[in-house]
Amino acid sequence: QVQLVESGGGLVQAGGSLRLSCAASGRTFSNYAMGWFRQAPGKEREFVAGIRARGVVTYYADSVKGRFTISRDNAKNMVYLQMNSLKPEDTAVYYCAAGTVLTTASTTYNSWGQGTQVTVSS
Repeated sequence: QVQLVESGGGLVQAGGSLRLSCAASGRTFSNYAMGWFRQAPGKEREFVAGIRARGVVTYYADSVKGRFTISRDNAKNMVYLQMNSLKPEDTAVYYCAAGTVLTTASTTYNSWGQGTQVTVSS
């Protein structure tokens, strides 16, 4: 397993941008698919974006497609989520997660960060 720490959350106005970062520990980071999930109050945790181990293949939830971009730097053990054109409905705690395959199911990821709050004001 890897240990994950997110950063970069905050308060932003609608239409603004934020870049989330996730730092991973462990020498096998490059073997893991990485995902970003989010959970709003009273709602279930949902998939946002994912990237395969080698970083070539990405996948996005329809709700963020065209606005969010996931990327990774295996040399630095980092994964990022660039969020543009933010909307109030993007408000949630955002989590990064590591798993063996790129899927949208949270149950397939076995390492999670503590989360970072993103709040988008209207």
